Amino acid sequence: MANSPIPANRLKQIANDACDSALSTASHYDHASTQTWNNQIINSILKAVISESTTTSSDTTSSAEPPQFQSPRYKFCVNSTIIQHLSDPRPSGSEGEAEVAVGNGKVGRRGMHSASGAFWNNEKDGMWSHKYEGGEGKGMDIVVSVMWIAV
Repeated sequence: MANSPIPANRLKQIANDACDSALSTASHYDHASTQTWNNQIINSILKAVISESTTTSSDTTSSAEPPQFQSPRYKFCVNSTIIQHLSDPRPSGSEGEAEVAVGNGKVGRRGMHSASGAFWNNEKDGMWSHKYEGGEGKGMDIVVSVMWIAV
């Protein structure tokens, strides 16, 4: 990720903060809430990466005038995927608990594979993905990816 406009450790912090905020009141996977959660995660990440990668005139010159914000140097695409676990993390008998029977009666996690590809300038453009660990105790996995394209 040598071409990343934002260091990987900062991207991870941005993604974790966005997921923490969006899921702060969630206790379990709720399909009706996934669109809202994804929108909050995506918008929060976009706001942060655009802000951190946008230069001001004072970044390049020393002037007594207030900084003038310039257009971002990158275009960003953010994807957020929320995957429901087959088993419910809530204690047995909780309100809203759904019974899940799979094959031999055991429950577990759903499989998932995701891939991305692009035709672009490998020296300036790139992508980064991250699995948010904080969703596991709530019965879900959240995978976030960020792509950037130099303008």
